Amino acid sequence: MSSHTVITRVVRAAGGVFAPGHLGELTRIVPFEMVDAVLDSCAKTQRRIRLVPARVTVYLLLAAGLFAHLGWGLVWDKLTAGLGPGPRPGASALYYARKRLGAAPLRALFDHLAGPGAACVRWRGLLVVALDGTQIEVPDSAANRDRFGLHSAGHARAGYPQVRLLALAAAGTRSLLGATWSTTGDTEQYLARSLLPHLGPGRLLLADRGFASADFLARATETGTDLLVRIPAHWRPRTIKRLSEGTRLVQIGPLQLRLIEAEITINTTGATRTGAYRLATTLTDPAAHPALDLVELYHQRWEIETAFMELKSTLLRRRVLRAADPAGLDQELWALLVLYQAVRCAIDDACTASDLTPLTASFTLAIECARDQIIQAAGIIDDEHLDLAGRIGAELIARPLPKRRLRTAPRAIKRAISKHRAKGTVNRRTYKATLEIALIDTR
Repeated sequence: MSSHTVITRVVRAAGGVFAPGHLGELTRIVPFEMVDAVLDSCAKTQRRIRLVPARVTVYLLLAAGLFAHLGWGLVWDKLTAGLGPGPRPGASALYYARKRLGAAPLRALFDHLAGPGAACVRWRGLLVVALDGTQIEVPDSAANRDRFGLHSAGHARAGYPQVRLLALAAAGTRSLLGATWSTTGDTEQYLARSLLPHLGPGRLLLADRGFASADFLARATETGTDLLVRIPAHWRPRTIKRLSEGTRLVQIGPLQLRLIEAEITINTTGATRTGAYRLATTLTDPAAHPALDLVELYHQRWEIETAFMELKSTLLRRRVLRAADPAGLDQELWALLVLYQAVRCAIDDACTASDLTPLTASFTLAIECARDQIIQAAGIIDDEHLDLAGRIGAELIARPLPKRRLRTAPRAIKRAISKHRAKGTVNRRTYKATLEIALIDTR
């Protein structure tokens, strides 16, 4: 005779047609009150109660970022899986619900959540932030082609239009402070102007050579922020003064910046590579900010590249977005960024409640746990015993990432446009590495 176990649980959710409007445990980060407030401020609250109210549409868009491989109807099924049987709107109802909502409420939600996080780390009292851009592929529709075009290189043309996404992230937590996007025809420097209000005193901006122009550097310093920017090798700025450690005070446009030059050697079992770095910074006191420390700190700029990887690989799974028109893409991109920031807030809560650090918390684990919580409709409304970390945080604390190892891999095209044009064998092996930094004395 076999024995059976019956497991029952109570699901606490919103009532009636609002019940599918949730994000599992992440609803604590994006609560009903916050969503209703932005809907009201954007004048997007429904005039009559429909099968898919505006609040539910917001959560549908956010959940879609967790299930990038599913269509809208199947995303709805994930939201209602743990709620029991109920009405299932058709594809047209979901389409018109998204169309009525627009992008403004999602952008307002992002503004509410954007920030470095409570677990952010500072370097010598400065909040280190990184600025960079990436491209995201969008559906190859006539409307998207007209707006974004198709990128061409050599004899080949890309299969999908792309948007250029620019973001400002806290290097210690990978949380976003601001974001913007446009066509790939707009340069990163041009788009970065709209992110300058997110800078200010007490912050140190890390940026690559794409942002090295006298005009942009001057605009950035007007906000009161400090700079640590890599500059091109062909620049020959005028020397004003020789400083210690072999550094110089130079003139770049209207600014007097400290120029640091270093040689970086990466040693692996496969080969040894050497490269030169030229960094310009507003931190001109060698005693307060040693040059070697600044060169090592600049490596944190790569944290924003990891944030882009989490957006494009972990969340989107390298898929193109869904929307076939620019207005829908605006809505979808803001929803994706809101979801990313909500997960980062959950990670931040786990770090605040334990000795976990943001860089040892697995973003992939947090995403998988968040997906499970949505399907189970778990943790939607807090009970009396509030746990700051929650289920997601508990998993992160129990399974931290190991200490990061220094590894390197040869630069290679990961997604060739045509396999027939590939020449030779591409080395994709990752090597353990050691790093050596030597300052170049230019006095």
